[in-house]
Amino acid sequence: MKISVIGTGYVGLVTGTCLAETGNEVLCVDIDKDKVERMQSGEVPIYEPHLDILFERNIKANRLKFSTSLKEGLEHGDILFLALPTPEDEDGSADLKYILGVANDIGNLITQYKVIVDKSTVPVGTSEKVKAAIEKNASVDFDVVSNPEFLREGFAVDDFLKPERIVIGASSDRAIKLMEKLYKPFVRSGNPIIIMDEKSAELTKYAANSFLATKITFMNEIANFCDKVGADVDKVRIGMGTDSRIGKRFLFPGIGYGGSCFPKDVKALHKSGKDSNYNFKILDAVINVNHKQKTILVPRILKHFDHNLKGKKIAVWGLAFKPETDDIREAPALYIIDELLKEGADIAAFDPEAMPNVKRKLGDSISFGTNMYDVLINADALVICTEWSIFRTPDFNKIRESLNHTVIFDGRNLYDSKDTTENDITYYSIGRP
Repeated sequence: MKISVIGTGYVGLVTGTCLAETGNEVLCVDIDKDKVERMQSGEVPIYEPHLDILFERNIKANRLKFSTSLKEGLEHGDILFLALPTPEDEDGSADLKYILGVANDIGNLITQYKVIVDKSTVPVGTSEKVKAAIEKNASVDFDVVSNPEFLREGFAVDDFLKPERIVIGASSDRAIKLMEKLYKPFVRSGNPIIIMDEKSAELTKYAANSFLATKITFMNEIANFCDKVGADVDKVRIGMGTDSRIGKRFLFPGIGYGGSCFPKDVKALHKSGKDSNYNFKILDAVINVNHKQKTILVPRILKHFDHNLKGKKIAVWGLAFKPETDDIREAPALYIIDELLKEGADIAAFDPEAMPNVKRKLGDSISFGTNMYDVLINADALVICTEWSIFRTPDFNKIRESLNHTVIFDGRNLYDSKDTTENDITYYSIGRP
């Protein structure tokens, strides 16, 4: 099939590359000329495990191409995916200006039947707005479909190639048949393609992300209570997770969730509720608790150093909002660093992938290491913000010998306190004695 993907951000590039991997002819369109030229030369503009292999293979096979022309995209694709940014507006709502802008342009350019697919995460009713924007100038038939993505950064390629489910929101039999044909190779193991109306499909993505964010936040609340009463959140988590009604995933406490999806989607659903005169009281709590959780280590750091961090060097391991990505959007590390800088601390940070993005954001206000150990030299404490695998089994002797004060503040509960105690390291974690 011939597919066009409009927008080559995280979702668009993974979508286009993976669709090309199953034999489709894919044209990815982006207005950024420099980015398009880099992709044409074989450069992957984002870090996502395994994407580079598929990217290179499909370019060589001539199945994956790039352009700056929306007109070319319309002429090429029978199905057009809109994978455009929906940034958070000042009031928490999703800003649809990019999607509706492209929809208007499509209306002026479309000359034959196309299926227009909303791949971006969008509020309920967006498909109607997209349809109306295209209809203003279009003189041919077309259909608008909602097809939300469920990609986890760090696992996006596997998630796309082996989806647990595919959700298609459509009211046109013609569009449904085309979408089922496109996705058939991805569900050979029997996982479902779920057909529903457009509004339900739009809400499904927000509901799923908001539920997972709520689950994480609830566990952080339990961890904070464990700190008060002397319980061990790891034991509580295991006791809860073995209940099949609850499950083991998303029960790990820490310093809050970040990234491009959970914070934005929770706020957008909350705002959509307000717009419909409905107050999501649970989401009120989730937003407030997660905001506080991001800096929950800071008071502990201040207390340990008698509320005086001036001239203290703090080493930070992990800057991305989660491992296996270079995404720093809403990353808890940035909130912690900001608070520590306000207290007069000097920051030396290391992350396997995210340092260039943080340097662009923070400039020279912090320093960066070439490896995880050199930031520890003459540091007064180590703060762990991201659970990268390389941080899980460190050389505790090297940590102890490098630090001026042998103290670790672990925002991701990576270590057993027995290991740190045996190595004479003071160890603070979340919800554990």
